[in-house]
Amino acid sequence: MRIGQLADRAEISTATVRYYESIGLMPEAERTAGGYREYGPEDLERLLFVRDAQTAGLSLTQIGDVLTMKANGESTCGHTAELLRHHLADIDAQVVRLMATRAALQQLVSRAESLDPADCGDPNRCQVIASHAGDAHPHHGRRESLAVTNV
Repeated sequence: MRIGQLADRAEISTATVRYYESIGLMPEAERTAGGYREYGPEDLERLLFVRDAQTAGLSLTQIGDVLTMKANGESTCGHTAELLRHHLADIDAQVVRLMATRAALQQLVSRAESLDPADCGDPNRCQVIASHAGDAHPHHGRRESLAVTNV
């Protein structure tokens, strides 16, 4: 099959197939007499594995490592399971950060609903995000702030 057919069957772009070839995730394709790339069923299987492993959260480097292990006749189940456990832990940590961000944003929304726009006189700050009125100046004491982190 040609590159367009391979890409269609794997539901990725032809540019992605070429990129995977350039970084060694896919073997270089055989060429027809006319110079077209020619792929077999084993190429489709490998490409589907790469796509599915990426969907599961593995990086292209990690996928390459698994494929290298397979090519060397090594078992990859334990290694892959460890990669997935690590990815799951990363997602769990991200969920914790997102929940903290959500709580901080909810506080800001609640604060915004309680403020009177007529009281906003600072030309450099919005009172919704600014520290509570009456708090100490940052250089003269502790100031309350709502931390909103980027994830």
